[in-house]
Amino acid sequence: MSSGGDGERDRLDRLIAAEQDERRRLALFLHDGPVQQLSGIALMLDAASHLIASGRHDEAQGILATALERHRETIRELRDLSFALEPVVLRDQGFAAAVRALAEQIGTNHTLRVDLALEAADGLGETTQVALYTILRELLDQSVRRGPPTRIAVAISRGEDGGVVAAVSDDAEPERRRRSFEVIEERVRQLHGEIDVAAGDDGTEIRVTLPAYTAQR
Repeated sequence: MSSGGDGERDRLDRLIAAEQDERRRLALFLHDGPVQQLSGIALMLDAASHLIASGRHDEAQGILATALERHRETIRELRDLSFALEPVVLRDQGFAAAVRALAEQIGTNHTLRVDLALEAADGLGETTQVALYTILRELLDQSVRRGPPTRIAVAISRGEDGGVVAAVSDDAEPERRRRSFEVIEERVRQLHGEIDVAAGDDGTEIRVTLPAYTAQR
């Protein structure tokens, strides 16, 4: 009995550590990215203001143009972050539409092909949609980090028991370190599912299998 309790505590500890890592990653991204960029834009606007006051309008115009472009880039980064945290399309249009939008974003940002087979995704419960979307997002991000791949394939199919199987395969550098999947494994366990990692010379395939009673939640 105590062994089961210890195992549960270990899983909880790993989950807490994973969430802390995620918050730390988010804080670093905000500090090193948008916050620094906005600080730089403020300095540029201050410099442009002084130039205008000195009658040096052409120089001020050049600085303002650069500041405007950096401001637009910061908006894009914050929009991408907002989409990753809670995509509006998932809530408004459903799981398949959200995964398509995610695949398009990743494909465009990293110049790679993302093939999708999502027909079997219909009927997933709301809780499962959010959890599985998060898992797929993390698997896609991991493929890009290991790569760069030239293609990624995402396929959703139904298991024999009515459950759901989500497979992500790529042609990036094979991932053989089991530890790389610990955070994702913990999320899958929360859904009472299983994860299988197959790494070969031509890439990696990760299959996440969720039982029927979880898929309908």
